[in-house]
Amino acid sequence: MKPFVLNAHGHLVFPANFLGELDFSVLDTLDQFTAVIGRDFEAKAPTGTDLLTRVEAGAYPSRFALLRDLGQNLFWVNRYPMTMFDKRPTRWRDLPRHREDVFLPVLTPWVDGEKKVAAVERAYRELAPTWEGGAEDRVFALLFDLFRNKLHHASELPAIKPTVAEFVAQGELLTFVVPDHDPDYPVFSHQEILDVDESVPELEALTRWAMVLHNQYPWDRSRTELRPAQAIGDDDFVIALHPRTRDVAAFIDRVKSGATPVRSSRSPAPARPPVRPYPPVKVHEAFRVQPRIESLAVVRGEHVCSNDDVVRNASFSWSPMSAEEIRTKTGIDQRRYTEHEIGDLALEAAVAALEHAGRTADEIGAVLVATCTSERLIPSLSTWLSGELGMLQTHCSADIVAACAGLPYGLAEAVRQLQEVDRPVLLVCVEKFSDKIGAVRTSRMIFGDGAAAMVVAPAPAGEAGDVEILQTYASGPASQVNSIIWPNPEFDNDITVYGPEVKALVSRYLDQMLAELTDLDLLGSIDLIVPHQANKTMILQLADKAGLSHDQLYFNIETMGNVSAASIPIAIFDAVRDKAITGPTKVFAPGFGAGAVGGYAVLTVDPSIVAPEVVLPTPTSHRTTVRPTTTSDDVRVAFGE
Repeated sequence: MKPFVLNAHGHLVFPANFLGELDFSVLDTLDQFTAVIGRDFEAKAPTGTDLLTRVEAGAYPSRFALLRDLGQNLFWVNRYPMTMFDKRPTRWRDLPRHREDVFLPVLTPWVDGEKKVAAVERAYRELAPTWEGGAEDRVFALLFDLFRNKLHHASELPAIKPTVAEFVAQGELLTFVVPDHDPDYPVFSHQEILDVDESVPELEALTRWAMVLHNQYPWDRSRTELRPAQAIGDDDFVIALHPRTRDVAAFIDRVKSGATPVRSSRSPAPARPPVRPYPPVKVHEAFRVQPRIESLAVVRGEHVCSNDDVVRNASFSWSPMSAEEIRTKTGIDQRRYTEHEIGDLALEAAVAALEHAGRTADEIGAVLVATCTSERLIPSLSTWLSGELGMLQTHCSADIVAACAGLPYGLAEAVRQLQEVDRPVLLVCVEKFSDKIGAVRTSRMIFGDGAAAMVVAPAPAGEAGDVEILQTYASGPASQVNSIIWPNPEFDNDITVYGPEVKALVSRYLDQMLAELTDLDLLGSIDLIVPHQANKTMILQLADKAGLSHDQLYFNIETMGNVSAASIPIAIFDAVRDKAITGPTKVFAPGFGAGAVGGYAVLTVDPSIVAPEVVLPTPTSHRTTVRPTTTSDDVRVAFGE
């Protein structure tokens, strides 16, 4: 998990975006690591030669672009120590010579550095400030101090560093040497980095970059030299590299041993259509017990994450994008984040839904939770929720991992459960993305946190239910099945979205859905379309292609972002709030997304089902969950001894 934090100014800060830390437990080979480094540190970063070329060509219109390039260059320079090692200035006489977990940087002199340094300094002085000269000068001072004292080429750095013994044995290798070292050399504290506050979001991001990079060199860089082992005096200091974590040390051991992970070499089979289509389910014909929706309650994340917040937390691996460009690309102005646990969101929504329906926990026959972001496996979120609500027993409590199709999948299962239990079913759709995104820009722009709960009960005998049609789909070409992945080892286990594949699966499913509704002669009777709030720009483009009017669709993505399984029910709630639904309204609710899942419901929404909104409190401090310890006596009791 990679949670956001609130700084001293009440701003959201995403530490994973600028610290450059990686999860080495998911990396098996040097090739995997090199690919991650290439994408996150190298792909966007200019080399020193690139900086010189751009300066000489007059490619920088103002200081911001130059500062950004300079920062990305320095993150690239520090790609291996930042991700793998702690740097510890150590007196040469005190450096262990035979340990396998102490390493030294190996460096090649930067023979043409003076020309590049002079060009960058001259260009900055000649360029006009982009926004605020004082802030830009402070950023430049930090970055340029590193750049002009760099000493070495960055393109020739080895990922796996030599141990001290290996360095000494190869006498021609060069490393950092500092004649003396002040152990109190000033660096920025973690809190100081979090508490940066600039009026221009882009400059706030750059300031954090500069502070993090400054901390990569906790010694006097102006007196640093490159020397071979034989030229290092006993009282000279070198920069010893220690693995940051046990996972880093284990990765280095794996690479050095040449261990090869065992993986399947089987390629995905070509996607073949089913032998016959799966028809939509006509609920009034297929089921004895008809479903009636008695309540709908929602809980939103208590923190607003604006597009400016995203920009002020820009990762060094991102291409530049303004708040307005995010809005244009996604249709999103803000998304909601929560400090609460995902279970807290589910529980608050469930309690509100039960209260509004006038139901008690002992009346509920089944609890279903649609989510793709719960890290709770045992007990499942649904069984945990059943216990928290005081249900001694249900017929079924189960989680449904259907991502953005969570509502149609959940309703379909709720209706099936009604046939067996003939009593109300509690359906909760809940997601918490904010701590699972990390430094992946597309995911950070789109996803948010929230929950919705519905009580689906048997309609009185002889009366029509509220759900008319249900349909669910899954699978497709392997590229679409894997279009959204979490956890994704290739992206440090963060949620990742492959846009073209997502658009392909959405287009495929939307065409199929509209064709089915046309065959059922239902399309003309739809009052309102409340789609999964995936990406407003993309959905409107596909709607235009399908011949749908923009007036037929309701969106709340501007203020909620994409809440996956919870997006449709929260949007229905907001459609009532915004008076897009003022009386019993026939709604077409299509969902589609991760795992190439899809589905829809055609249902009648009465505004009376909407419960008063639950407003989560803002935690006054970060809570620590105290878990009971387990003793040997507890184990004996558990096994009946």
